[in-house]
Amino acid sequence: MNSERDAADLPKQIRVSLGSAIVLGLVKGKLDAAPTTAYFMTYNSGKCAANCHFCPQARESTGRADMLSRVSWPVFPTDTALDQAREAVEDGMIRRVCIQALNYPTVFNHLHVLVKKIRRLSPVSVSVSCQPLNRKNMKLLKKAGVERIGIPLDAATRELFDKVKGASAGGPYDWDTQFRLLEDAVDVFGRGKVSTHLIVGLGETDREMVSLVQKCVDSGVLPALFAFTPVSGTALENSPQPLVQRYRRIQVARHVIVSGVGRCGDMCFDENCCLTDFGVDQHILLQIIRDGKPFQTSGCPDCNRPYYNEKPSGPVYNYPRPCKPEEISEIKRDLSLTGA
Repeated sequence: MNSERDAADLPKQIRVSLGSAIVLGLVKGKLDAAPTTAYFMTYNSGKCAANCHFCPQARESTGRADMLSRVSWPVFPTDTALDQAREAVEDGMIRRVCIQALNYPTVFNHLHVLVKKIRRLSPVSVSVSCQPLNRKNMKLLKKAGVERIGIPLDAATRELFDKVKGASAGGPYDWDTQFRLLEDAVDVFGRGKVSTHLIVGLGETDREMVSLVQKCVDSGVLPALFAFTPVSGTALENSPQPLVQRYRRIQVARHVIVSGVGRCGDMCFDENCCLTDFGVDQHILLQIIRDGKPFQTSGCPDCNRPYYNEKPSGPVYNYPRPCKPEEISEIKRDLSLTGA
């Protein structure tokens, strides 16, 4: 009976990121970098109930309904997309499935049955990135087969959060509630199995962003960095992207904190709260930079999100693959380490 109910609740359509759709064979196209995660997004005929000022899915956005950040997400029959994902997992092309969830009344039911269907088809690891859920629903998702959950903070401070996605933005989200739900998620899924998205370039200082990274890590939450991307039709469409040089500093600081090499309290900031010292020995810093990992996409294992923040022509904020030697040299210049 449960399987019959699940079949009835399974949404008939689902959005698939364009890169994922190409890998899954749903559309034809060429890729500079193929996604190693299949990115799905719950389908809803209308816009999201939230009103995040950076998002084309926002309730008041006039942007395209098939966009998230600068990526297009065409619609496909759910059964077709999931069957193709199963084949891609079996062929070794896809190593994780990530479901992005909009905010609408029936979204949890959609998430729940989608996860159960995916897990019936394949043993692939499943991540869900969603608006806050209550503890009961988190447990149901875990029981259904979700390995990791993401609850986005996006903004680095309470004031910016309220301005871009909270009450002042006409949105349903609250800073304190978001943290309580992240804590609940850690209790349910375990430390290191909960992620949050942090967007660099919404008006925060380096100190504010790095402090939040430290707070997340101390709480057992993995922070994934994004660069703010202006998208046509959103409230912030005319705002600039962060300088790539600044983004590189934040990437290094995040890596230092997440890897346990150092802490925010050991780092130095100038009078404008700009990061000036990472609080680690120079040889360790150079080893971190030469390795290149801080500059690759951060988030769940096997998540590379090709060109989510950038055009292939650059500048590349998050590399979807290991950095090439010439890219490391450019990163050193961005970090003013040309002589190292």
